[in-house]
Amino acid sequence: MKNLFLSESCKETQLHPLNPHSWLQFERGKLSKSSFHSPSSIESLIKVPEPPILPFFKPINYVEVLAQIHEELESCPPFERSSLYLLQFQVFKGLGEVKLLRRSLRSAWLKANSVHEKLVFGAWLKYEKRREEPISDLLSSCRRCTQEFRLIDIASQIPADKHLNSPEVVQVTETHVSSTVFFQIGEEKIACDKQKIAALSAPFHAMLNGCFMESNQEVIDLSKNGISPVSMMMISEFSRTGSLEGMQPCVLLEILIFSNKFCCERLKDACDRKLASLVSSRQDAVDLIEYALEESSPLLASSCLQVFLHELPDCLNDDQVVKIFSSADQQKRLIMIGAASFSLYCLLSEVAMNQDPRSDITACFLERLVESVVTSRQKQLAFHQLGCVRLLRKEYDKAEQFFEAAFSEGHIYSVAGLARLSSIKGYKILSYDKLSSVISSYSPLGWMYQERSLYCEGDKRWEDLNKATVLNPTLNYPYMYRAASFMRKQNVQAALAEINRILGFKLALECLELRFCFYLALENYQAALCDVQAILTLSPEYRMFEGRVAASQLRTLVREHVGNWTTADCWLQLYDRWSSVDDIGSLSVIYQMLESDAAKDVLYFRQSLLLLRLSCSDAAMRSLQLARQHASSVHERLVYEGWILYDAGHYEEGLWKAEESINLKRSFEALFLKAYALADSSLDPSCSSTVVSLLEDALKCPSDRLRKGQALNNLGSVYVDCGKVDLAADCYINALKIWHTRAHQGLARVHFLRNDRNAAYEEMTKLIEKAKNNASAYEKRSEYCDRELRKEDLEMVTLLDPLRIYPYRYRAAVLMDSHKEKEAIAELSRAIAFKADLHLLHLRAAFHEHIGDVLGALQDCRAALSVDPNHQEMLELHSRVNSQEP
Repeated sequence: MKNLFLSESCKETQLHPLNPHSWLQFERGKLSKSSFHSPSSIESLIKVPEPPILPFFKPINYVEVLAQIHEELESCPPFERSSLYLLQFQVFKGLGEVKLLRRSLRSAWLKANSVHEKLVFGAWLKYEKRREEPISDLLSSCRRCTQEFRLIDIASQIPADKHLNSPEVVQVTETHVSSTVFFQIGEEKIACDKQKIAALSAPFHAMLNGCFMESNQEVIDLSKNGISPVSMMMISEFSRTGSLEGMQPCVLLEILIFSNKFCCERLKDACDRKLASLVSSRQDAVDLIEYALEESSPLLASSCLQVFLHELPDCLNDDQVVKIFSSADQQKRLIMIGAASFSLYCLLSEVAMNQDPRSDITACFLERLVESVVTSRQKQLAFHQLGCVRLLRKEYDKAEQFFEAAFSEGHIYSVAGLARLSSIKGYKILSYDKLSSVISSYSPLGWMYQERSLYCEGDKRWEDLNKATVLNPTLNYPYMYRAASFMRKQNVQAALAEINRILGFKLALECLELRFCFYLALENYQAALCDVQAILTLSPEYRMFEGRVAASQLRTLVREHVGNWTTADCWLQLYDRWSSVDDIGSLSVIYQMLESDAAKDVLYFRQSLLLLRLSCSDAAMRSLQLARQHASSVHERLVYEGWILYDAGHYEEGLWKAEESINLKRSFEALFLKAYALADSSLDPSCSSTVVSLLEDALKCPSDRLRKGQALNNLGSVYVDCGKVDLAADCYINALKIWHTRAHQGLARVHFLRNDRNAAYEEMTKLIEKAKNNASAYEKRSEYCDRELRKEDLEMVTLLDPLRIYPYRYRAAVLMDSHKEKEAIAELSRAIAFKADLHLLHLRAAFHEHIGDVLGALQDCRAALSVDPNHQEMLELHSRVNSQEP
């Protein structure tokens, strides 16, 4: 969704068509050497759009909000829990924590107190995991089911009112003797038991037993009441048996309308349940929901809703479905979704924004969301999101209204939208002042300085951008702006160094695109090709230059100006990049190799390994699925299925697939998978010997050096854990002989276990020198040196990858040992500001407890338990601190 929320400057340029050939001018098959040398040509290539206003819930102090949610969950009534988990989901979404937000959604589903909440959160989970549907299929093949994806029996979830189930709703006095009454409809007369019909409702009781003239008539004319003879016969049957069986939907609908008209609640409930059970397709749901809403039939309405939600996002391409959701007023929403209206429109708004944030559908759903708000936090989210969409639609007055409303409710991040609007209206100084006021009023955050930088120039802008990076080094825009500025001044080395800073720890597509532009301007087409191929690996449909050109088209143009590699060249390049821990370069080579006749399943599998290393789990899963599709044999397909299940956390099922594959053929990959899955699924320490045996057997099977190096490295780790240090050393040395550079780390561990810290340090130094991405190597080396050198290494780790948490914890512990409590807490707080990490929160909670700040400790404990509710040490600390609360 983030890429869809482009800045205003971006959107303006999208109006103009663009021809990629204007950058790639051909002259006898080669590019013009003069085309990119001038500042004006560089300027045309290098444009950094303003950072988008994100449509997320972004509280000033997310730790405080998570702690409040956790506290409320401990004491709230059951019907409030799902709403609180939804808010927790929104906090994690604003932090970009995908795994945590999905867990919150699952908690909302598990703790749902109504069938409506179960429908919404079950559908939301299905939508979030829509790219993982093959996993559900594979689990089914292992005789496991994913329950949240199932359609549920609505009627069974809402038991009938006991009062309605009684034989007679209306008490019949003994003075009335049962007799037959005839209801005439047209030319037909339907015989009914008078007292059984009278028992259906108070109006019928009054008609047949009261002071009305019908009470003395044997024939009563119902011709003008919209009921057919067939339907009346079914009503007579129901009055005697209490059952509606074997009826056509059209008859049931007639009876539903009739029962509503004459207040026959028991008949209406039976009809509602029967119709609800007949909804099996989207068209059924479209046809029936109008009746459900008109006749106030909640079961039928919920069944229709379930079908719509189960088909997200596709059903939002159906105008009839969109109209149903868009036009539902408060009363209809109550019938359809009960008290879960806010949750429903949260889901629908997110799906619509992901499809097209500027669409009328998105705006309409967000308006319904605003109508559904109850709490202040819900107002903050709904108002802010509608403000973002109005801004994109250039409805500036409405956008300002909603940003103001969100800001007034306490959503301070909405000031970014207000500042943009002031700037658009020509009041740039006012924009600057708005953000300055926020910075002076609250604990400053990175986004505040990033936003303020947009409204100043020169040194002031650079100061704000540098401050933004210090406070939140994960923000893309400051790096991109600084890099582009260097490039415009033709300081190529500084430009590449700056953009490489963020790409070293965060594979952001927009940053890769900017570097691609740099290389294009420098006429370094091999490097440009590398980056565009990495982009296409991560996002095959990615569009560059503000969305105007498909990345695949640019890749085709650049590719023509780079020499061709043979298959042997490609493998050599892959070994070289793999051994130098150049993951982006390796991705690019594999992308290029996929064009050849090489075994695609093997290449897609290698691709998935790299993507997992780069924390691109969705792209890795896509590659694994492609490997499965291209498998040339059943035993290979089973291996890829096993890895799909393993990577999704289903270790036992992955093990089962590995064993199936081994039964067909003992291959390297099947044995390697079984070793991995067994190690993670078994709690028995003695399984180590089995894992060793499996890895040794795998190494005897044919495979390439890349995988054998990894197997040797893993075998070495198992040997170390078993205390077999010499055998481990042999594995690591053999791995290094076939270019598995990461084996230096294992060998360093062996040296350390042999009490040779200097050798361990030197071994890690070799890894640092060889590896292109070496933050983890610096971190590991810090374990093998004295305090001063360790401090230097850990500072380098934070510079290279500020998302690695160990350096912050170490520095904080050193400060605490030196009785510098405030500085220690500040060190942890600077990382916590941009990363919701359990270990950081745990340590800060312990520090707060140590200095007697019980409330601070309790807040961190609660926030940490929001990150991991089952962490035993955290639970113990929380219990201890909670007992001290004043």
